[in-house]
Amino acid sequence: SAGVLLGVYLWLLIFWDVGGGYNEFNKELGMVKIFRWGFPGKNRQVEFSCPIEDVQSIRVEIKEGLNPRRSLYLRVKDRREIPLTRVGQPISLSKLENQGAELARFLVVPLEGL
Repeated sequence: SAGVLLGVYLWLLIFWDVGGGYNEFNKELGMVKIFRWGFPGKNRQVEFSCPIEDVQSIRVEIKEGLNPRRSLYLRVKDRREIPLTRVGQPISLSKLENQGAELARFLVVPLEGL
C-alpha cells in the first residue's frame, strides 16, 4: 500500500541518482560549473555555469536542532545562492569548514557565515 509506494519511490530516487552531480571550478577557463541529475524527463540534467569573476563569496550555513542542516553555498553577483553540498548528507562541522575555507582560498573570495 502506501509503504510499498514510498519504498519504490525512494529506490527510484537512489537508482536515478536524483540530486547527484559535481561542482567544477576551472581557473584555466575562468568558469564555475555546477551539474546535478534531476528526475527523468526533458530536464533531467540541471546545469549552472558562470564566470569565476561573478562569484562573490562562499557561505557556510549551520542549523542545529531536530533537523540539522550543514551546507555550503556559492553566492554569485545577482545575489543567487547555489548549494554546493548534497541535500540529506550530513557532513561534520570540521570537514564543512575546511571545504569552505579551501574553496574560498582557491576562488579568492571571502568565506561567510562562520
